[in-house]
Amino acid sequence: MNGLIEALSRQHAGCQVDGVCVNNLSYADDMVLLSASVCGLRRLLRTCEEYAFSHGLKYNVNKSKFMVFETGNNKLSNIPPVLLGGTRLERVYSFKYLGHVVTADLKDDEDMERERRALCVRANMLARRFARCSSGVKLTLFKAYCTSLYTCNLWANYTQKAYNALRVQYNNAFRAVMGLPRYCSASGMFAEARTPCFHATMRVRAASMVQRVRSSSNAVLAMIAARLDCPYIKHCCDRHVKTGIG
Repeated sequence: MNGLIEALSRQHAGCQVDGVCVNNLSYADDMVLLSASVCGLRRLLRTCEEYAFSHGLKYNVNKSKFMVFETGNNKLSNIPPVLLGGTRLERVYSFKYLGHVVTADLKDDEDMERERRALCVRANMLARRFARCSSGVKLTLFKAYCTSLYTCNLWANYTQKAYNALRVQYNNAFRAVMGLPRYCSASGMFAEARTPCFHATMRVRAASMVQRVRSSSNAVLAMIAARLDCPYIKHCCDRHVKTGIG
Protein backbone atom coordinates (compact mmCIF):
# COMPACT_ATOMS: atom_id res chain seq x y z
CA MET A 1 0.00 0.00 0.00
CA ASN A 2 2.96 2.36 0.49
CA GLY A 3 3.41 2.76 -3.26
CA LEU A 4 -0.23 3.75 -3.71
CA ILE A 5 -0.12 6.18 -0.79
CA GLU A 6 2.96 7.86 -2.25
CA ALA A 7 1.38 8.05 -5.71
CA LEU A 8 -1.73 9.71 -4.28
CA SER A 9 0.23 12.11 -2.09
CA ARG A 10 2.33 13.29 -5.04
CA GLN A 11 -0.74 14.50 -6.87
CA HIS A 12 -2.13 18.01 -6.60
CA ALA A 13 -5.66 16.62 -6.66
CA GLY A 14 -7.65 16.38 -3.47
CA CYS A 15 -7.40 18.39 -0.28
CA GLN A 16 -4.46 20.59 0.63
CA VAL A 17 -4.40 22.19 4.09
CA ASP A 18 -1.64 24.68 4.91
CA GLY A 19 0.44 23.21 2.11
CA VAL A 20 0.09 19.66 3.45
CA CYS A 21 -1.52 17.04 1.23
CA VAL A 22 -4.46 15.41 2.98
CA ASN A 23 -6.04 13.60 0.04
CA ASN A 24 -5.78 10.08 1.49
CA LEU A 25 -5.97 8.48 4.92
CA SER A 26 -5.08 4.81 5.28
CA TYR A 27 -5.19 2.14 7.95
CA ALA A 28 -4.13 -1.34 6.83
CA ASP A 29 -6.21 -1.99 3.68
CA ASP A 30 -8.87 0.63 4.51
CA MET A 31 -8.41 3.87 2.58
CA VAL A 32 -10.28 7.17 2.56
CA LEU A 33 -9.87 9.64 -0.31
CA LEU A 34 -10.52 13.33 0.35
CA SER A 35 -11.24 15.93 -2.30
CA ALA A 36 -12.89 19.33 -2.47
CA SER A 37 -14.42 18.47 -5.86
CA VAL A 38 -15.77 15.50 -7.79
CA CYS A 39 -13.12 16.05 -10.48
CA GLY A 40 -10.35 15.72 -7.90
CA LEU A 41 -11.94 12.61 -6.45
CA ARG A 42 -12.14 11.05 -9.91
CA ARG A 43 -8.43 11.66 -10.45
CA LEU A 44 -7.60 9.99 -7.15
CA LEU A 45 -9.83 7.02 -7.97
CA ARG A 46 -8.19 6.70 -11.37
CA THR A 47 -4.80 6.50 -9.68
CA CYS A 48 -6.13 3.75 -7.40
CA GLU A 49 -7.53 1.82 -10.35
CA GLU A 50 -4.26 2.01 -12.27
CA TYR A 51 -2.26 0.90 -9.25
CA ALA A 52 -4.62 -2.00 -8.54
CA PHE A 53 -4.55 -3.13 -12.18
CA SER A 54 -0.74 -3.07 -12.31
CA HIS A 55 -0.59 -5.29 -9.21
CA GLY A 56 -3.31 -7.74 -10.22
CA LEU A 57 -5.77 -6.44 -7.66
CA LYS A 58 -9.44 -5.51 -7.85
CA TYR A 59 -11.48 -3.22 -5.61
CA ASN A 60 -14.67 -4.43 -3.95
CA VAL A 61 -17.14 -1.92 -5.33
CA ASN A 62 -19.92 -3.11 -3.02
CA LYS A 63 -17.91 -2.05 0.02
CA SER A 64 -16.80 1.26 -1.48
CA LYS A 65 -19.00 4.32 -0.85
CA PHE A 66 -18.73 8.07 -1.20
CA MET A 67 -19.98 10.86 1.02
CA VAL A 68 -20.47 14.58 0.51
CA PHE A 69 -19.85 16.61 3.67
CA GLU A 70 -22.40 19.37 4.08
CA THR A 71 -21.90 22.77 5.68
CA GLY A 72 -24.74 24.69 7.27
CA ASN A 73 -27.92 24.57 5.21
CA ASN A 74 -26.03 23.84 2.00
CA LYS A 75 -27.66 20.59 0.86
CA LEU A 76 -26.12 19.22 -2.34
CA SER A 77 -28.46 16.86 -4.17
CA ASN A 78 -27.29 16.87 -7.81
CA ILE A 79 -23.88 15.25 -7.49
CA PRO A 80 -22.18 13.93 -10.66
CA PRO A 81 -21.65 10.16 -10.64
CA VAL A 82 -18.49 8.77 -9.07
CA LEU A 83 -17.27 5.55 -10.70
CA LEU A 84 -14.90 2.84 -9.55
CA GLY A 85 -14.04 0.12 -12.04
CA GLY A 86 -16.85 1.34 -14.27
CA THR A 87 -19.43 0.90 -11.50
CA ARG A 88 -21.24 3.82 -9.95
CA LEU A 89 -20.52 4.19 -6.25
CA GLU A 90 -23.37 4.57 -3.78
CA ARG A 91 -23.67 7.89 -1.98
CA VAL A 92 -24.19 7.47 1.76
CA TYR A 93 -24.97 9.96 4.52
CA SER A 94 -23.61 7.83 7.35
CA PHE A 95 -20.72 5.37 7.35
CA LYS A 96 -18.88 3.42 10.04
CA TYR A 97 -15.14 3.78 9.45
CA LEU A 98 -12.81 1.89 11.82
CA GLY A 99 -15.69 1.60 14.27
CA HIS A 100 -16.47 5.33 14.28
CA VAL A 101 -19.69 6.57 12.68
CA VAL A 102 -19.05 9.47 10.29
CA THR A 103 -22.03 11.47 9.04
CA ALA A 104 -22.43 13.93 6.18
CA ASP A 105 -23.43 16.76 8.52
CA LEU A 106 -20.29 16.17 10.64
CA LYS A 107 -22.32 15.70 13.81
CA ASP A 108 -21.42 13.14 16.46
CA ASP A 109 -24.84 12.22 17.85
CA GLU A 110 -25.05 8.99 15.87
CA ASP A 111 -21.62 7.82 17.01
CA MET A 112 -22.45 8.73 20.61
CA GLU A 113 -25.59 6.60 20.34
CA ARG A 114 -23.47 3.74 19.00
CA GLU A 115 -21.20 3.97 22.04
CA ARG A 116 -24.15 4.33 24.43
CA ARG A 117 -25.63 1.06 23.18
CA ALA A 118 -22.27 -0.70 23.27
CA LEU A 119 -21.72 0.49 26.85
CA CYS A 120 -25.13 -0.87 27.84
CA VAL A 121 -24.28 -4.28 26.40
CA ARG A 122 -20.88 -4.45 28.11
CA ALA A 123 -22.25 -3.35 31.48
CA ASN A 124 -25.10 -5.88 31.41
CA MET A 125 -22.69 -8.65 30.47
CA LEU A 126 -20.38 -7.79 33.38
CA ALA A 127 -23.28 -7.47 35.84
CA ARG A 128 -24.64 -10.86 34.81
CA ARG A 129 -21.39 -12.85 34.72
CA PHE A 130 -19.59 -11.35 37.71
CA ALA A 131 -22.44 -10.65 40.13
CA ARG A 132 -20.83 -12.74 42.90
CA CYS A 133 -17.35 -11.20 42.63
CA SER A 134 -15.92 -8.78 45.17
CA SER A 135 -16.27 -5.02 44.79
CA GLY A 136 -12.58 -4.75 43.91
CA VAL A 137 -12.93 -7.16 41.02
CA LYS A 138 -16.09 -5.45 39.77
CA LEU A 139 -14.37 -2.06 39.92
CA THR A 140 -11.43 -3.36 37.91
CA LEU A 141 -13.76 -4.83 35.30
CA PHE A 142 -15.71 -1.57 35.04
CA LYS A 143 -12.55 0.46 34.48
CA ALA A 144 -11.32 -2.02 31.88
CA TYR A 145 -14.52 -2.42 29.87
CA CYS A 146 -16.68 0.65 30.47
CA THR A 147 -14.42 3.70 30.66
CA SER A 148 -12.74 3.48 27.26
CA LEU A 149 -15.68 5.18 25.45
CA TYR A 150 -14.26 4.34 22.03
CA THR A 151 -13.43 7.45 19.91
CA CYS A 152 -15.04 9.78 22.46
CA ASN A 153 -12.04 12.09 22.08
CA LEU A 154 -13.17 12.78 18.51
CA TRP A 155 -16.58 14.14 19.52
CA ALA A 156 -16.78 17.87 18.95
CA ASN A 157 -20.21 18.56 17.44
CA TYR A 158 -23.12 17.05 19.33
CA THR A 159 -26.36 17.95 21.04
CA GLN A 160 -26.74 18.17 24.80
CA LYS A 161 -29.43 15.48 24.56
CA ALA A 162 -26.99 12.94 23.09
CA TYR A 163 -24.31 13.88 25.62
CA ASN A 164 -26.68 13.54 28.58
CA ALA A 165 -28.00 10.19 27.32
CA LEU A 166 -24.47 8.78 27.31
CA ARG A 167 -23.72 10.27 30.73
CA VAL A 168 -26.84 8.65 32.21
CA GLN A 169 -25.89 5.32 30.62
CA TYR A 170 -22.38 5.58 32.07
CA ASN A 171 -23.81 6.15 35.56
CA ASN A 172 -26.30 3.30 35.18
CA ALA A 173 -23.54 1.02 33.91
CA PHE A 174 -21.54 1.64 37.10
CA ARG A 175 -24.60 0.94 39.26
CA ALA A 176 -25.34 -2.28 37.36
CA VAL A 177 -21.79 -3.63 37.56
CA MET A 178 -21.34 -2.70 41.21
CA GLY A 179 -24.83 -3.89 42.20
CA LEU A 180 -25.88 -0.46 43.55
CA PRO A 181 -29.45 0.89 43.83
CA ARG A 182 -30.65 2.51 40.61
CA TYR A 183 -31.29 5.93 42.16
CA CYS A 184 -28.23 6.30 44.39
CA SER A 185 -26.19 9.49 44.07
CA ALA A 186 -23.92 9.44 41.02
CA SER A 187 -21.31 11.81 42.46
CA GLY A 188 -21.34 9.97 45.78
CA MET A 189 -20.85 6.49 44.33
CA PHE A 190 -17.89 7.54 42.16
CA ALA A 191 -16.27 9.45 45.00
CA GLU A 192 -16.63 6.50 47.38
CA ALA A 193 -15.16 4.11 44.81
CA ARG A 194 -12.40 6.60 43.90
CA THR A 195 -13.29 6.17 40.26
CA PRO A 196 -13.51 8.94 37.63
CA CYS A 197 -17.05 10.03 36.86
CA PHE A 198 -18.27 10.53 33.29
CA HIS A 199 -17.15 14.17 33.05
CA ALA A 200 -13.70 13.34 34.42
CA THR A 201 -13.31 10.46 31.98
CA MET A 202 -14.23 12.69 29.06
CA ARG A 203 -11.73 15.34 30.18
CA VAL A 204 -8.94 12.80 30.46
CA ARG A 205 -9.67 11.40 26.99
CA ALA A 206 -9.73 14.90 25.47
CA ALA A 207 -6.49 15.98 27.17
CA SER A 208 -4.77 12.74 26.14
CA MET A 209 -5.80 13.24 22.51
CA VAL A 210 -4.52 16.81 22.40
CA GLN A 211 -1.20 15.75 23.94
CA ARG A 212 -0.73 12.94 21.41
CA VAL A 213 -1.59 15.18 18.46
CA ARG A 214 0.83 17.88 19.61
CA SER A 215 3.67 15.43 20.19
CA SER A 216 3.17 13.49 16.95
CA SER A 217 5.78 13.64 14.18
CA ASN A 218 3.13 12.97 11.53
CA ALA A 219 2.96 15.89 9.06
CA VAL A 220 -0.84 16.04 9.03
CA LEU A 221 -1.20 15.90 12.83
CA ALA A 222 1.60 18.44 13.28
CA MET A 223 -0.22 20.79 10.92
CA ILE A 224 -3.45 20.39 12.91
CA ALA A 225 -1.68 20.98 16.23
CA ALA A 226 -0.01 24.15 14.89
CA ARG A 227 -3.32 25.76 13.93
CA LEU A 228 -4.55 27.85 16.83
CA ASP A 229 -7.93 28.16 15.12
CA CYS A 230 -8.46 24.40 14.86
CA PRO A 231 -12.06 23.81 16.06
CA TYR A 232 -11.33 20.36 17.45
CA ILE A 233 -8.24 21.34 19.48
CA LYS A 234 -10.09 24.40 20.80
CA HIS A 235 -13.08 22.24 21.76
CA CYS A 236 -10.90 19.77 23.68
CA CYS A 237 -9.01 22.50 25.50
CA ASP A 238 -12.19 24.41 26.40
CA ARG A 239 -13.92 21.31 27.71
CA HIS A 240 -10.89 20.31 29.76
CA VAL A 241 -10.22 23.74 31.27
CA LYS A 242 -13.79 24.94 31.87
CA THR A 243 -15.03 21.70 33.40
CA GLY A 244 -11.87 21.36 35.49
CA ILE A 245 -12.29 24.80 37.07
CA GLY A 246 -15.95 24.22 37.81
